[in-house]
Amino acid sequence: MSSFPWGAFALNLAWAAAAALAVMLVTFAVAVRKGMHRIVDVAWGIAFTAVAAVTLAASAGHGDPVRRLLVTVLTAVWGLRLAAHIARRGRGHGEDPRYEALLAKAPGGRNAYAFRTVYLLQGALVWLVSLPVQAAQYVPGPSSPLLLAAGTALWAVGVGFEAVGDAQLARFRADPAHRGRIMDRGLWAWTRHPNYFGDFCVWWGLFLFVCDSSAAATVSLVSPLVMSALLTRGSGKRLLERHMADRPGYAAYTARTSGFFPRPPRRRGGGPDGGGSSP
Repeated sequence: MSSFPWGAFALNLAWAAAAALAVMLVTFAVAVRKGMHRIVDVAWGIAFTAVAAVTLAASAGHGDPVRRLLVTVLTAVWGLRLAAHIARRGRGHGEDPRYEALLAKAPGGRNAYAFRTVYLLQGALVWLVSLPVQAAQYVPGPSSPLLLAAGTALWAVGVGFEAVGDAQLARFRADPAHRGRIMDRGLWAWTRHPNYFGDFCVWWGLFLFVCDSSAAATVSLVSPLVMSALLTRGSGKRLLERHMADRPGYAAYTARTSGFFPRPPRRRGGGPDGGGSSP
């Protein structure tokens, strides 16, 4: 197997950074016009899709065509589904309370502060987290069928958890009888964060695509590690649970439901663990 093309990959890193920045700049312009920065969450999945597409074009003549196309398609399917879901969920709502709280502390102009602390940060994270998607398209030699199958299977588990969990939560919230209650049904009975667990699986699955090259895998390992840290200890699970802590029934829900990795719910009070929502 020939060596990894570090020079071409280094140039690709610049193209990927430009793609992520372009998505964030366009999103920022739209957000300023609308006076609402929550749409940056929609740009997250779109930016990953843009990076994957730019890398596919830039890597022409390198790597295995099957691996290159598959990792691009899987990234785009995940990113565009996520963007569509977030856009649908936020339709008709005002500014996200998280951004309201952040911008309330802005020293000077709110928009400039948002651009520095939200848009540039998210663009940088897209560039960093997408390293396996970029590197996989430059790995020389044929792909390992086992790694492609394992990576695709883990990706599919992740997307399945995200899509099913999002759909179950949307149906639960649409019923007025559930107002003020905690969702603890379906996948949400097995983990308090099926969408975050899904993201975890997606990015470890995409990492497997780069593992035909030990050098490229070593460089890319930071991606799933950073994503895992963000999901479990950063802006994902930790912040959401802090926000939910005072909700009626949430303490009981956390006592019986796994915080991240799925497992059967614990029994309550020695009796069977029902599937209904907490009071």
